[in-house]
Amino acid sequence: MSTAVRQENGRAYDKNPELIARYRAGDKDAGEEIVVLNRPLVCSIASRFIGRGVDIEDLVATGNIGLVKAINTFDFSRECAFSTYAVPLIFGEIRRFLRDDGIIKVSREEKKLAAIVAAERERRQAAGESLAISAIAAAVGVSPAEAASALSAGAPVRSLDESAYSDDDSVSLGSIIFDEYEEERQLDKLSLGYAIERLSEWQRRLIVLRYYRDYSQTETAAVLGVTQVKISREEKKILKILREQLS
Repeated sequence: MSTAVRQENGRAYDKNPELIARYRAGDKDAGEEIVVLNRPLVCSIASRFIGRGVDIEDLVATGNIGLVKAINTFDFSRECAFSTYAVPLIFGEIRRFLRDDGIIKVSREEKKLAAIVAAERERRQAAGESLAISAIAAAVGVSPAEAASALSAGAPVRSLDESAYSDDDSVSLGSIIFDEYEEERQLDKLSLGYAIERLSEWQRRLIVLRYYRDYSQTETAAVLGVTQVKISREEKKILKILREQLS
């Protein structure tokens, strides 16, 4: 998403408090408008979970559940933008969906098939017969895809310190699997990004120079044409605003 588009969305999100108030007063059209207005936010978060075996439409629909929860629980007394408040709820709803209803759950039927396939594989190995998945599948009366899925479902838990590849001990399994804390880091980045968007242009420039380009306060002051004391004072003020937005 480009900076211009993000800034435009940020201005649009300023309508959220008004729409939420109207919705809570019984205006159903306002509720629908909130969902439409915040669709880019939900889609942005949902897109980070692509590749988990779930269609993007389902991810967006689940994210909308988190959005509705945010609409119903948002506290107007908090010094926090609604978009910033909604991010963790949308994020959490999608994560909960993937954890509870995602592709890692194994049914009893699949566990039973996994035991049958594993037993046939062991028998064939002991007898010196073919271990091709197609041969094992034919022997137990299922398709190769079903046999492969069953073997995967019944696979034992492996240590993260184990070698990922049989012919390469330098790469551990833990170095190539999904990082379970990546979502939290992405959530923090998203929340911070939406909070920064609500700063003034001058304040955003200060933050970019200080924390993204690693300029000193003196160097930042020179670029912005103010004193180092001014930068120090404004930086403390900005950080306080961001902490309140993210709390």
